[in-house]
Amino acid sequence: MYTFETKVRVRYAETDQMGYVYYGNYAMFYEVGRVELFRSLGFSYKALEDSGIMLPVIELQSKFLKPAKYDEEISVKASLKEKPSVKIRFDYELFNQNRELLNTGSTTLVFIDMKRNKPCKAPADFLARLRRYFDKP
Repeated sequence: MYTFETKVRVRYAETDQMGYVYYGNYAMFYEVGRVELFRSLGFSYKALEDSGIMLPVIELQSKFLKPAKYDEEISVKASLKEKPSVKIRFDYELFNQNRELLNTGSTTLVFIDMKRNKPCKAPADFLARLRRYFDKP
């Protein structure tokens, strides 16, 4: 398993009239978690796309436990619990500044060869960066 945590401050534009984060914006928080998890491994979405592979989301789940509010600093914890293959699943936990769990969720993405527009295996260099977290000695 590999986990990375990053922080996001809730902007006014992300809230509704009650000052709570609009439910549709949690997908953006998940994306921040995914991108930063990749970056923490020395990898980037841009490099992946430049190599001819894209990663569209094919499934998203979200459970709302408590509201995130305007100007709060939210911790986005993103985890890879399984070694990626053709698909990659991220699990998320979002916490407020008091470490209260606000939201849980997951996204599943699929590696797509952009030239063929077909699913493909995760790139070998990406899997190599994850090996120590998933392969048992």
